[in-house]
Amino acid sequence: MVIGAGVPAAAGRRADPGAGCPPDQPDCSVWDDEPGTPGGGGDNGGGGDDGESGGGGGSSVCQWNGRTIPCYDDLLGWFNRGDGCYYKTTEGPVEPPAGQQWYLQTCNGGDVGAQDTVLLDGPPPGFGAPPDPEELARRALASIKLLPAPLGVAPRKRVGPGLVGLPVWMWSEQSTAYFGPIGARASDRGVTVEITALVDRIVWDMGNGDTVTCDDAGTEYKSRGERAGRTSPDCGYDKGYQKAGTYRVTATTHWTVTWRGGGESGEILVTRNSGVVPIQINELQVVTR
Repeated sequence: MVIGAGVPAAAGRRADPGAGCPPDQPDCSVWDDEPGTPGGGGDNGGGGDDGESGGGGGSSVCQWNGRTIPCYDDLLGWFNRGDGCYYKTTEGPVEPPAGQQWYLQTCNGGDVGAQDTVLLDGPPPGFGAPPDPEELARRALASIKLLPAPLGVAPRKRVGPGLVGLPVWMWSEQSTAYFGPIGARASDRGVTVEITALVDRIVWDMGNGDTVTCDDAGTEYKSRGERAGRTSPDCGYDKGYQKAGTYRVTATTHWTVTWRGGGESGEILVTRNSGVVPIQINELQVVTR
């Protein structure tokens, strides 16, 4: 009786243009003999090229007539969601009565052609509001890349098929780029929020309805290692596949982004989906003479 299992090579590479990346994912990597099939993009939170900078300036965003506009503008002041106008204190034609204030009013979501000087009894809604710390956290998150884990598996298609019932090993490159910690900050109007992103777990989908949750990067399989032919010490599908066939293995990397600033703190959960790695599993052949 001869039993053999394929062994994956150690080198990783970025998925070539034939594979591509999910739309909201700035980068993706797949380890396999063939270009990986991109998975879905991340959900729950930002990360990547969202068009926001984490370096400060700007403000949180508001909506008006289907447009996204800043809630605060250095020239126009603060936005009032109720009437769609910006308000900024200004000098009027006469001294304002006690308890009142002149404001430069710019309506229609900031259209400078719709400006007027108005006298109000008190600040309009939203005027002078401090920046939202969570919004600053998401802006900081948008300035960094949270990548999916590149997949390493044994058996490996190029080397040869695995066999029914034998354990499967899964792992990823252990590096800051794929597991954190990754930090960033964003500032606005005197408030600074700092974030730290760390991978919490990787959930592997074995392509047959089973999933395996791993708390770390796992251990690379080595054909001459002390555990060759045995189960992975930390990240494996120990029972193996029970039927012959080709299975499509994927993985979801779960990032936890903690943030603190402006007297508040919280968490933002982000997921990133890796590409697809096919595994060929054959029946165990027993030859008798």
